Amino acid sequence: MKKQVFNPYLPNYEYVPDGEPHVFNNRLYIFGSHDRFGSRFFCDNDYVTWSAPLCDLSDWKCHGIIFRRDQDPLNRKDLFPLFAPDVIQGKDGRYYLYYCPAGTKTVGVAVCDEPDGQYQFLSHVKDMEGYLLGLRDYDPYPFDPAVFIDDDSSIYLYIGFAPEENYDWMEKEFGTHPHKSGAFVLKLEDDMVTVREEPREIEITDCRDGRHLFFEASSLRKINGLYYFIYSSFYSHELCYATSSSPTGPFRYRGILHDNGDIGLNDITEENRISYTGNNHGSLIELNGQWYIFGHRPTNYSVFARQGVAERVEIRKDGFIVQAEMTSCGLNDGPLKPEGAYGAYIACHLQSAQGALHYLDNCEGAGFESIRDNHPAFSQDGDDREDNPNQYIKNLRDGSICGFKYFSYVKSTHIRVTTRGAGGIFEIRTSPLGNVIAEIPLTEKQEYHESIPVEVTFPECDKLALYFTYRGYGSVDFISFEFC
Repeated sequence: MKKQVFNPYLPNYEYVPDGEPHVFNNRLYIFGSHDRFGSRFFCDNDYVTWSAPLCDLSDWKCHGIIFRRDQDPLNRKDLFPLFAPDVIQGKDGRYYLYYCPAGTKTVGVAVCDEPDGQYQFLSHVKDMEGYLLGLRDYDPYPFDPAVFIDDDSSIYLYIGFAPEENYDWMEKEFGTHPHKSGAFVLKLEDDMVTVREEPREIEITDCRDGRHLFFEASSLRKINGLYYFIYSSFYSHELCYATSSSPTGPFRYRGILHDNGDIGLNDITEENRISYTGNNHGSLIELNGQWYIFGHRPTNYSVFARQGVAERVEIRKDGFIVQAEMTSCGLNDGPLKPEGAYGAYIACHLQSAQGALHYLDNCEGAGFESIRDNHPAFSQDGDDREDNPNQYIKNLRDGSICGFKYFSYVKSTHIRVTTRGAGGIFEIRTSPLGNVIAEIPLTEKQEYHESIPVEVTFPECDKLALYFTYRGYGSVDFISFEFC
């Protein structure tokens, strides 16, 4: 690659969660929803797509808006956000975008001759008599559509949503016209919009903990003859997977693919998560012979400004996949180089002295101001905008930890940091609670400033993890660090 690539993999001013990765014409494309920094709701922006050549996954290009919210005939007044989409190349060579505008209870389909062009509304998914899927009595709730074309050219559409309260919640939300909760699959005709076989519920077996069962974010992949149903569970911060010999199931639960707080790895639990968590959505893709899981992370004390991340995974011969670890290097070809400057926003471990929180449970409503005052977060200056990459970690207080994994091993180097805010020190470690191997003094200033370089000698290891712990009074914003 011409340069290194980090997590989040898109420029740090961009907020594209729910990423469905696809390879078309030797390029990796990301199709997702589009959050707005500073918003108090999901998916406030129109759909955009980004892509990178397979030969250089650091060379990302934005293709601009591919579909506007008001292009859907049921959303002409632009009242409803566009939740997570999916795109597939049809049998006719054209590209089909599937999406669900919140509030319409339908699945829309748009089409384009190119994967990154201007999609035009085609139709809503409907049955043979023209009735729209989602508006018929007791249809599944149309949410987070995923589309898959099998080797026999059968076209499958996956939809569904499973709120905690199930039917009680649905009946309250939709009155006397409740939708079925859960995950569902149906077959489409070759026109890509007409229901060929009615929705059938997806069964997931062998899940001992019911909270690992389906909640939202359907995705389907076929790998080595095995069908992988990927979804977000009731825990919401994790992507789980289940496998089957059939695209319609039943599927057998196999485990967690990705968790944006590393819960489930190395004895990390809900109580001692290593970073702030929110919901999650993504899927698997093979790139240059290596498999990756794509997901997203929350920022700005909320789940309304999410950013895409990706991690390597290994698929065993029996189909089992070990849970991916959150890292700073993601799509990079191995660990990062211990040289030059890095933005603090690539941290994969972030917590206060009191630990980290699940934003969906703790960062809305009563108590939010206290949480915002006492915890760090990924943030940026100013409003939602493009071409101004200034994301940083804000509000580090005494005992706050931010970690970066991984770098190639270096025995000794100098490190300096750029911060603003209070004084104090950064303690440097190679694990969150390991021995302090160096201290960087910080000067109190309200504008960005560099510290003096401090020599750091690392214990011998295969790859290097770098942790900064703030000790001092007040609040510090962490902009970047540099090997020098």
